[in-house]
Amino acid sequence: MAFREINSKMVEATVFPGQLLYSQRGAMLAYKGDVSFTPNIQGGQGGLMSMLGRRVTGEATPLMTVEGSGTVFFGHGGHHVHVINLTGDTLYVEADRLLAFEGTLRQGTMFMGSQGGVMGMVRGQVTGQGLFTTTLQGQGSVAVMAHGGVFEIPITPQRPVHVDPQAYVAHHGDVRNKLSAALGWREMVGRGSGEAFQLELSGSGTVYVQASEEKL
Repeated sequence: MAFREINSKMVEATVFPGQLLYSQRGAMLAYKGDVSFTPNIQGGQGGLMSMLGRRVTGEATPLMTVEGSGTVFFGHGGHHVHVINLTGDTLYVEADRLLAFEGTLRQGTMFMGSQGGVMGMVRGQVTGQGLFTTTLQGQGSVAVMAHGGVFEIPITPQRPVHVDPQAYVAHHGDVRNKLSAALGWREMVGRGSGEAFQLELSGSGTVYVQASEEKL
């Protein structure tokens, strides 16, 4: 595992020769050793076509390549940081949530309408996060950012999970998502935003939820 949580808002990464890390530009807080930081013009492990796809879909986030030998400390904007370890599956995460990830992971973009049809597209419009999301696939670890910390909720075939779309951070596993209209307690007491929607995730996997409805 490349990342270790130092506290709720900072992670430490050990960099070895021949190993690449990617992070958001400006996320490096400090480092020790012989480490270099280079603006990444190809958009991570997915290469040029992946970068072009993300720019067209609005999922592009400026990255930098981290390599060398040493230790690097990452954090950004005082946001809470959570480390997710992948063992061959795919993580679906909004691009602006990514703090850093290992170069062993392949980065891509997925059209949200392909998970939940038209309702997947509505989800993008409601959340303001766009109709596309970033994917990271393979073996490696990812550090994501959130407001108020992150908690993990298991998704099982017998028990789907319903999430406020504004609190959604990421998910992985064999999971389908759809957006449904629902009248919640906040609408009843007049505190709602007028967008009474729930994101339903079903199948087998994990969803990561932040303890806030704020956007990054």
